[in-house]
Amino acid sequence: METVVWSKPEHERAGTPLLVMMHGYGRDESRMVKLFDRLPAGFSCAALRGPKVIGDGYGWFLLDYFLTHDFADVISSTNAVFNWIESVKDQHSSVSLLGYSQGMAMATTLLRLRPARFQAVVGLSGFVLENELLAMSESFDSRPPFFWGRDREDLVINDAATDHTEEWLHEHTQLTARTYPGMGHAISAAELVDVSAFLRHYVLRQES
Repeated sequence: METVVWSKPEHERAGTPLLVMMHGYGRDESRMVKLFDRLPAGFSCAALRGPKVIGDGYGWFLLDYFLTHDFADVISSTNAVFNWIESVKDQHSSVSLLGYSQGMAMATTLLRLRPARFQAVVGLSGFVLENELLAMSESFDSRPPFFWGRDREDLVINDAATDHTEEWLHEHTQLTARTYPGMGHAISAAELVDVSAFLRHYVLRQES
C-alpha cells in the first residue's frame, strides 16, 4: 500500500495486535485516523488508503448506486492489502480488520479468502459483496468473531445488500450485531464504545 498511517511509532508496535482499517468510497485514510483515539490503546492501528482515485478521494474498487462491482477490481485491491499485511504481520501478535462502508466489503472479502488469518473483524455501515466466485472460494473451519454496526435507516446501503449481508454474516461468523437509530451512514460515539468492548473481549483478552 502506498499510503498507510499508523497509530503508534514503529518502535512501539512490536508484539502488539494489529488492526487494519479501511475507509469508505470516495474518502481516504484520514476518516479512519480520526478513530484511533476511540479504540483500545493496546492495538497498533493502521489506516490504509484505497488504490482507486474516486473524485477527490479514494476507494477500493468502482461501485454504482446498486453496489455493482468488477470482480477483477476487487481481487486486485484485495491482493494489494494481503501483500501489505504479509509484509508486517510477523511484527504483531495477531491481525484484525475494521472496515467502514466499502471498507467493510473489503474486510469481509479478505476474511472470505483467508479466514484463518484474522482474529476478529469489525464492519461499520457497510455490506458483504454478493459474488458467486467469492462464495465458491469460502472455506470456514470455524466462525470468526464479527461486529456489525449500522443504522437500520441507512439510505446508502440498499435493502438487497443489507439482506444479503445479514444472511451471510449469520451463516459464517460469530456475529455481534448492533443498530444505532439516527446515526445514518456514519460512525457514532456509542458505536465506537461497543466496537472497543468487542475488540477487548475477542482480541486483547485472548492475548493477555
